Amino acid sequence: MRRAHAAGEQSVYEEENQKMEEELRHKVTALKAISINIGEEVRGQNKMLKDMDDDMSKVGGFLGSTMNKLKQISRGGYGKMYLYLALFTFAVFFVMYFLIRLS
Repeated sequence: MRRAHAAGEQSVYEEENQKMEEELRHKVTALKAISINIGEEVRGQNKMLKDMDDDMSKVGGFLGSTMNKLKQISRGGYGKMYLYLALFTFAVFFVMYFLIRLS
């Protein structure tokens, strides 16, 4: 009788063990899917960050060359040209003001 009882207990333990094993298998599968999704997201974010870094490098180079050109212009004696440009702009606005006022 003890053997039958022991065999019955062993069968219950085996069923419980198989049930727990199946639950563990489902959890491991879910974790695997989550880690794959995280990996894909990280790869996407890294690509986006690399693209942003490239864009910022381009902008930095563009701004650097613009600043160098401005320095050259300020050293080059283009002051008269800027004065003429400012006077021309002022004259155009002055004429437009009178034309609008007389209309």
